[in-house]
Amino acid sequence: MTLRSRLIPVLLLRNGSLVKTTRFSEDKYVGDPINAIRIFNEKEADELLIADIGATMQGDGPDFDSIRKFAAECRMPLAYVGGIQDLAQIERLINIGVEKIGISSEGFKNPELITAAAQEIGSQSVMGVIDVTRTNQTFKVFTHNGTQSVASNLPEILNSFQTAGVGEIVVNSIDRDGTMQGFDRELVQDVMAHVSVPVTIVGGASDLDDCVSLDREFGPLGIGAGSLFVFKGKFKAVLITYPPPSERTTLFS
Repeated sequence: MTLRSRLIPVLLLRNGSLVKTTRFSEDKYVGDPINAIRIFNEKEADELLIADIGATMQGDGPDFDSIRKFAAECRMPLAYVGGIQDLAQIERLINIGVEKIGISSEGFKNPELITAAAQEIGSQSVMGVIDVTRTNQTFKVFTHNGTQSVASNLPEILNSFQTAGVGEIVVNSIDRDGTMQGFDRELVQDVMAHVSVPVTIVGGASDLDDCVSLDREFGPLGIGAGSLFVFKGKFKAVLITYPPPSERTTLFS
């Protein structure tokens, strides 16, 4: 069977509300996450990534009650990232219906958590999530919503996460987040040159043609987008859209 790229809506949560950021700031309220999930169900989305961007910053763990409701409503594969600190939380998330677990800041401090999670739930369910920005013509990795830098360079981190046992790498461009200015092709190329596991790229999707172009150049891969699927027009009115299965099959065949 020929694999095709996955088109993944990325929903951001802060304090239980659905928001959209620009370069990891300037929150814009989008609405109720359950309503968004229902719409993406109807549109038969390939996969859904939910990121609680407040959990790690506030030192909170995952909001299990809310995530349980999301998983019960979701009819597509559900991935979650935010505030994960230990294996017990990961096991609990899997038990309530999350299919993929994203480990970010804790993975830098404690790569043994990635290894333990991969052994417990399978590497295919463990994602290493990396937030990247450009600094002096190089790519710099940050955690905690882009506020804390990581000493290691991007290739070292990609290698470390893979060695620890992740089954997927998710790379989020801080510079392109929410801008709809197009994916950072140099970043994608750098990532793809250093990984042997599936990759999902998030940040900057301008339109479907931009996603198709990324697929043609680097696919198959995961193509994540937030603003593209929740906003419409230059004034960014909230309107959830997503291409139907027949269109996706044609675009990403």
